[in-house]
Amino acid sequence: AGSTVPPERTKTMTPLPASRALDQFFLEARARLLDVAAILDRVDRGDGTANDPRMARIHRAIEALQEPAAGRAARIQQIFSLEYDSAWSKPKPR
Repeated sequence: AGSTVPPERTKTMTPLPASRALDQFFLEARARLLDVAAILDRVDRGDGTANDPRMARIHRAIEALQEPAAGRAARIQQIFSLEYDSAWSKPKPR
């Protein structure tokens, strides 16, 4: 039996060189970081977030951004994900 994977999908992907990735994504990263900073400034102007678990997650995610190892996106996704609960109801077909 032949492979069902199209030939173009079997090629090995090579990552962008770091300098090209930085050239391509620097302004987008800068804009998103400024957005996060602006949101945090708005939150800080209010009161009562010191014990809010959402702020704790945001701070943990910011710390994860500073870690040098690859996989930051996965670690941050995990920070914002709910723990699995076997009591969750199963989706019903439409």
